[in-house]
Amino acid sequence: MTRLAERRRSGGASEATLKLLAELFSDYHPRDFAVRLWDGTTWDPEAGQQARFTLAVNTPAALRALLRDPDELALAEAYIYGGLDFEGDLQAVFKVADHLLVEKTWTTASRVRAARRLLSLPANGATKSPAQRARLSGRRFSLARDRQATNFHYDKSNEFFALWLDERMLYTTAYFTSETDTLEQAQDAKVDLICRKLRLRPGDRLLDIGCGWGTLVVHAAERYGAEVVGITLSEEQAKWARDWIERAGVGDRVRIEIADYRELDGSERFDKVAAVGMFEHVPHAQLDQFFGTAYRVLRPRGVFLNHAIARPLLQPPRRGRSFMDSYVYPDGELKAISVALRAAEEAGFEVRDVENLREHYPPTLREWLRRLEENREAVIRETDEASYRVFRLYLAGSIHGFSTGRLNVCQSLLAKPENGVSGLPLRRGDWYA
Repeated sequence: MTRLAERRRSGGASEATLKLLAELFSDYHPRDFAVRLWDGTTWDPEAGQQARFTLAVNTPAALRALLRDPDELALAEAYIYGGLDFEGDLQAVFKVADHLLVEKTWTTASRVRAARRLLSLPANGATKSPAQRARLSGRRFSLARDRQATNFHYDKSNEFFALWLDERMLYTTAYFTSETDTLEQAQDAKVDLICRKLRLRPGDRLLDIGCGWGTLVVHAAERYGAEVVGITLSEEQAKWARDWIERAGVGDRVRIEIADYRELDGSERFDKVAAVGMFEHVPHAQLDQFFGTAYRVLRPRGVFLNHAIARPLLQPPRRGRSFMDSYVYPDGELKAISVALRAAEEAGFEVRDVENLREHYPPTLREWLRRLEENREAVIRETDEASYRVFRLYLAGSIHGFSTGRLNVCQSLLAKPENGVSGLPLRRGDWYA
């Protein structure tokens, strides 16, 4: 093909792409984003609007692949593998994605027009195959498959997570007592709030289900004198936690085991139990087993704090394939808090307190995202470009989810009374002293 023919073909594809975009966003106002095509052609925001971000279409095939099967996963993969770029405020992208994938309604005529323009775009030069997708084997939610799912996310490397989490490697929402709190201060406040809600005392035996990198177990032993067992499925997390326990000098009161909660046989009993950010990995079908295990290992008059992301009961599920299931948390399931509490009560627990911390998650996520973006080069050296893009998209999308109320995060305090006696005080003021 001659250079003139190539230019004509590129120009035709650019023109078709702009017409297609105009069709897609004809009912989106105000359009506060710009578009830049592979040949430098630009589409400015609506008059009077500043571009919050620029959608860079690096190849016409990327747009064709996305719109051939438009869903959350197709859009994510177009970005992950470089067919599309989002330059500027990534959080603003999700409002546009909602319009395209959830809100937009199509007439028969508009579908026909869009299909004709889509078919005029070249199909060659498409994005790479999704080599980074989670590929799990075995029966869904079996012990072996759950280990694969956990390790897919958490065993990326401790050094990777250390580049953007706080210095103690906490990977759940912080607790901001002031807008001026640093992430480190807010994370310390969160861990201490959990210990106060559990009303830990010296000598209490605490089980931390899904202990992560060991922050809660060390905090509970150092500041509250508790004896702690932490369990995790991640070899990388266990190694980090054990090193930290040794440095902190609390090895006589703390131990870490690589185990699933379903492997607890009940031979050890605990005064307090906590699960912070692992309930999302428990499927609906195993709620009775999860709460039943916690109830069985807990001594009478003990309490269980479950800290978990939840979805509103009436929130409709996203249509199409899931980016989170494919690239971030394979086999993860979010439950409504009402569903979780019913399962807890059916296991024998008494619900004593529920606190929604939703507004604390966006500032936590924004700080994680800021640190990830600031450390982009180091993150890519530790992993690769696609992994950086996966986590950038995941963090920005989570900000959108919590900010719009599509996601919640709740702490539930559950008691195991003995002959009707809970052992709890009449008031909860000591939690916030």
